[in-house]
Amino acid sequence: MVSETGVSIDLPPDFAQWLAVREPADVAARSAELVETVRATLTGDGPFVVHDLGAGTGSLGRWLAPLLPGPQQWTLYDQDPDLLTRAAAARPASAADGTPVTVRTRQVDLTRLTAADFDGAHLVTASALLDMLTAEELEHLVAVCVEAGCPALFLISVTGTVRLTPTDPLDDEVAAAFNAHQRRTRDGRRLLGPDAPAACVAAFARHGGTVRTRPSPWRLGPEQADLAVQWFTGWLDAAREQRPELTDRTREYARRRLREAESGRLGVLVDHADLLAMPR
Repeated sequence: MVSETGVSIDLPPDFAQWLAVREPADVAARSAELVETVRATLTGDGPFVVHDLGAGTGSLGRWLAPLLPGPQQWTLYDQDPDLLTRAAAARPASAADGTPVTVRTRQVDLTRLTAADFDGAHLVTASALLDMLTAEELEHLVAVCVEAGCPALFLISVTGTVRLTPTDPLDDEVAAAFNAHQRRTRDGRRLLGPDAPAACVAAFARHGGTVRTRPSPWRLGPEQADLAVQWFTGWLDAAREQRPELTDRTREYARRRLREAESGRLGVLVDHADLLAMPR
């Protein structure tokens, strides 16, 4: 199966449900300031052409399209046909000015895209994409975006910083193991994981682009207890997979943290970065 990024990885069968649970947190975290900069570039009568990479169930389009003028033409890319079907069914109804938003889907490997795929684009965008790429894949994507000559808005990229309250002595050890898991090797090449935002800025700089970054942290409290439970479970599972010796040592830790999350007593900050790259 493939992830929301459109990159081949092993995913749980309830991945679409996970995307639905996290969607409100993504909406609350994304940088409205960077969107305003994008909006200022969309002049004229349109239609404005947007390419959404690793669209998953279409959550980014549902948030972003109503913030931009129209009419808009979106292309949603992913390798998972089931996710693309969901995205097309739940597409945004209209742009900020009430004009229509049309959507088409493409089942495609993101690492094989070229500048020709983005011909006529006004914006290339993605959410939760960069950390699932290797350095070579990111370099290729940046080169394609620069050649296409349009802004690139990459949202919700993990930075590796996690803070739980109340604190626990095992928090930092689990976080380090999770970050190592994010940097694991796929097909002989290391994933960027939390190194992705800095690597993306550096890659655009090499190609002459200008990048603005803004923080986009998840801040989970009692109102997001369901997401906190699911996030913590996945976070700890990945850490244990990376360092199996943590399994026995974190059994009581897991029980205690899950009780706190379920009751709304666990505060979670998961840091992300949003990036807007402008063409030369």
